[in-house]
Amino acid sequence: MQQLTSGVTLTPVRPAISLPAARWSLGAAALVLGLLAALHLLSPELDPSWRMVSEYALGDYGWVLALLFVSWALSSVTLFFAVKSQAQTIGGKIGLGFLLASALGMSMAAVFDVSHDLHGVAALIGMPSFPIAALLISFSLGRNPAWLPARRLLLWTAQLPWLSVVLMTVAVLTGLAQTGGEFGPGMWIGWANRLLVVAYCVWLIIVARLALRLGTQDR
Repeated sequence: MQQLTSGVTLTPVRPAISLPAARWSLGAAALVLGLLAALHLLSPELDPSWRMVSEYALGDYGWVLALLFVSWALSSVTLFFAVKSQAQTIGGKIGLGFLLASALGMSMAAVFDVSHDLHGVAALIGMPSFPIAALLISFSLGRNPAWLPARRLLLWTAQLPWLSVVLMTVAVLTGLAQTGGEFGPGMWIGWANRLLVVAYCVWLIIVARLALRLGTQDR
């Protein structure tokens, strides 16, 4: 606080959290999970144990998958606007950049489905960028005094995205070793892929909810 000569004390104004952006991020991430569950019901012919989420584009409900990727990108972009004033460290700002890169990858995945060569490029941009963003943003927010009570939750939740990437990598390598280099039944890469989607969305939802709570308190 700053003391003026007249005796009036001023409290520094904390940068505002964008409540509409936080609400959009929370809702879009929840929609991703809902659409993923719906795809299991709409396309039961695809075995979720070894078929990747992107393969739903090959069925009759590719538009649902496209909407899933658009919602995923929307959640990341709106979270960027919700917390950009709160991630004040250099690492946090870098993390925000990776969050936008991940959103770009998800947007590309919505346009270029698994049958297109650019879908692989979209995955290379979107999937690894998100865990980096989650770690850097969470550490930055945890150093913000306003977010200090949620620091432990932020740091624990930030581990989920990269752990899911490691698990998916292990699933791919072990599965290919067992099947002789071919994707097929007996692999569990599909479940690992779905867990990755859930882990990413859990982080988005938690950070968005914390932003909503803190922003509401400020109001």
